[in-house]
Amino acid sequence: MTLALRNPHAVLAAFESRPADVFSVRLPGGRAPGGWERVAAQAKQFGTPVVNSERADPRRREREGGRAGPEASVKERAPISLDALYSRGRDSNAAGGGLWLALDSLQDPHNVGSIFRSAAFFGVRGIVMTSDRAAPLSAVVYDVASGGVEAVPFAVETNLRRALEAAKAAGLWILGSSEHAERSVEDIPRDRPWLLVVGNEEDGLRRLTLETCDEVCQIAPKGEAVTSLNVSVATGILIATLSRG
Repeated sequence: MTLALRNPHAVLAAFESRPADVFSVRLPGGRAPGGWERVAAQAKQFGTPVVNSERADPRRREREGGRAGPEASVKERAPISLDALYSRGRDSNAAGGGLWLALDSLQDPHNVGSIFRSAAFFGVRGIVMTSDRAAPLSAVVYDVASGGVEAVPFAVETNLRRALEAAKAAGLWILGSSEHAERSVEDIPRDRPWLLVVGNEEDGLRRLTLETCDEVCQIAPKGEAVTSLNVSVATGILIATLSRG
């Protein structure tokens, strides 16, 4: 599948990791604002076609107030197997054995993109996603991730519980996240490889997912007016906390 990416940072990351999968760059009127100048330079370096055209899809033109912006046609990145995902980064030099993520039925592509960006920033080893009842890796995810999808390997599975059991068999510990948990993420030991599972925006982790977890933790609120966080914000905090040495 080919995606139309609108964030130049996402396109630059694709050029860096897999330039042959960037099929074309579209610059309406030849304009290359902001980071698109670097995109155009990369396209020239790799021989990628740059299309200078004012033509645009009517729906896109309406969204952009009568003018379409730059975009690139990029092949979607392929998932890898669970075995490859869980073995990635497992070595004696990895502090605590590393950190992986699993997304349990997240449906907002903006949340998924933000999580990929945080995962890339903190060096998460891989992400397990589900193919059912979940947001696909659309152009929105790539754009919001701002290069994060290129940096973090991922697997797409039909059955999350089986994927979690496979993680246990590979030597990972399963850590669920819930605002109703009794244990704070601050108290989770860092001396083992964790697969952190985050749940749906409204319903959190499913029952079968919770039953598979070795531990469940929460981010303890400090205020009283707001006692929960957006899932992408919460995931960023959890990753940052678990990544501490």
